[in-house]
Amino acid sequence: MNLALELQYQEENFIRACIQKERWAQKQLYETYYSKMLGVCLRYANDPDEAKDILHEGFIKVFRHLGKYQPGTSLNAWIKRIMVNTCIDYYRKMSRRRTEDMENAAHKISTAPDANSICGEKEILKAVQSLSPAYRAVFNLYVIEGYSHREIGEQLGITESTSRSNLVKARMKLREILAPKYANYGK
Repeated sequence: MNLALELQYQEENFIRACIQKERWAQKQLYETYYSKMLGVCLRYANDPDEAKDILHEGFIKVFRHLGKYQPGTSLNAWIKRIMVNTCIDYYRKMSRRRTEDMENAAHKISTAPDANSICGEKEILKAVQSLSPAYRAVFNLYVIEGYSHREIGEQLGITESTSRSNLVKARMKLREILAPKYANYGK
């Protein structure tokens, strides 16, 4: 029990140092979460440079709002939420908000092995980055972050049916991109 109180006290002191703009604390926070949060941003960005821009914007928000963080809760989850919201803000800024039609979306079921068993992480990430911003945002929010279509619609300013349609189309596009890997699987 004393260990938990001591760790919470250390975290509170660390957060206080960051709020007081102590460079050593800010640097430690940045370096601790850089890789994880870059991974989050890469899923939403077109390329690594764009992901780094989003990441840096996200860290600016983290440092600006660190006073709102509640010690004792997950700092990682709090920072990740800010990064995801920064990605959504970036998407909103870059998109033209058009409604997609669901009539052309086909539902396909496959018994083939999944992408993880055939492709490496970099290949899958590259495939996700090749999606249009609308498809990529919905795919990431639904599949990776676990948002519902209603929540996605509210975040992106689209309807639930557009969110569903974009997810179906994103999955179809990913299958199309990764299909050559499947064709060569086991050969």
